Amino acid sequence: MRRAITLAARGLGATRRNGPLPAGGPDTVTQHLHRTTGPLIPDHGTGAHHALRTLVTALAEGAADPAHPHCAAHLHTPPLALAAAADLAASALNPSMDSWDQAPAASALETALTTALATEIYPHAPQPDALVTTGGTEANQLALLLARERHGPVQTICAANAHHSITRAAWLLGLPRPVVIPAPAGVMDLTALRDALLRNDGPLLVTATAGTTDTGRIDPLTDIADLTTTHGAELHIDAAYGGPLLFSPTHRHALRSLHRAHSVTLDLHKLGWQPASAGILAVPHHHHLDVLHHHAPYLNADDDTDAGLPDLLGRSLRTTRRPDALKIAVTLQALGRDGLADLIDRTITTAHHLADLIDADPALELYDRPTISTVLFRPTPTDDTTVATIRRTLLDRGHAVLGRAHTDQGLWLKATLLNPHTTPDDLRSLLTLVTHAHTGATKEGSTLR
Repeated sequence: MRRAITLAARGLGATRRNGPLPAGGPDTVTQHLHRTTGPLIPDHGTGAHHALRTLVTALAEGAADPAHPHCAAHLHTPPLALAAAADLAASALNPSMDSWDQAPAASALETALTTALATEIYPHAPQPDALVTTGGTEANQLALLLARERHGPVQTICAANAHHSITRAAWLLGLPRPVVIPAPAGVMDLTALRDALLRNDGPLLVTATAGTTDTGRIDPLTDIADLTTTHGAELHIDAAYGGPLLFSPTHRHALRSLHRAHSVTLDLHKLGWQPASAGILAVPHHHHLDVLHHHAPYLNADDDTDAGLPDLLGRSLRTTRRPDALKIAVTLQALGRDGLADLIDRTITTAHHLADLIDADPALELYDRPTISTVLFRPTPTDDTTVATIRRTLLDRGHAVLGRAHTDQGLWLKATLLNPHTTPDDLRSLLTLVTHAHTGATKEGSTLR
């Protein structure tokens, strides 16, 4: 199984470098791209072969290579080769998921996939369902929309660790600004949640997070579900990052009580190794999605629906959309539960190995043990300015792509590991690059002083 798992991002030209990025920063990359491509709308076309070769090569040469083991800044996954191949087939067939006559088999496949994924999240619900979205942001927006349609202008309560899309969704939907409670240890504070539930009048929607973007932490889902039940509030869980842990017998315990949420966000272009987009919003009963029904006579005429043609407009806020279910279905069927669990477990093991290396190095400081695959660390001694400088230095040189995260203790470098093929040597090399960049940044700071 391990040998059969290959990543699509390698071999396109971007990896003929010493790191995951082209060196030189934004200006250099932009100038090279413009020189290479020439005018994008010429008076006379260059022909299919020349245009495809020129533009794909230019994109590959200037791309961030998500399969490079030092590309670890964000939840930017190296896609699986079989998923990329399925995505290419979807583009060639071009089903449009807004009416059955444009996507007969694709609509049936999407229904089967969404039912299967919803059942993973709600195994005991009689008729769970899910929608395919562009990612976690759209799924979170849909969750707030469904709550609004059930109850009117709901008051959202979230922690300071929540994804920014929660606040944006409330703004887009004309809802009250979310009540933001503390997350002093990187997870929602239960005492603050209890106080907020007592202090605010209903209807209330609590949004918890299973895999934060800064630290990868998972909120105490069972305790949160207990509090929302006691106080009559609804619960949405943003499991865009951590949701696929469900497929791992070793790690699924971290998502205990996920099924108690009124809606759940899942994002398989993160810890599912799919090409973007591959988001999911799951609900415990398909009737919860009825409010999304929309009528357009040329796409879902009443007599067509009455005659048995599936009505697809209620499956998304979008009209035209791609059959993203295909690549997800191909991946799940090809790997099965054990294959996907192997990818997840290996990735999490790699994150713990990186934490061990940092712990053992007196020149480095580890923030905490990883919950999923996010590791925060920094050189010691250092300050926020130096940490930021190290990150930008590595980006400018093209040597590594690391993120940044603020905690109560200041700024940290963030490694979000999503490549199951990353080796211990890759990790040691990454830390050496950080150490060398720190030495340079320290010398530069001393010179400036």
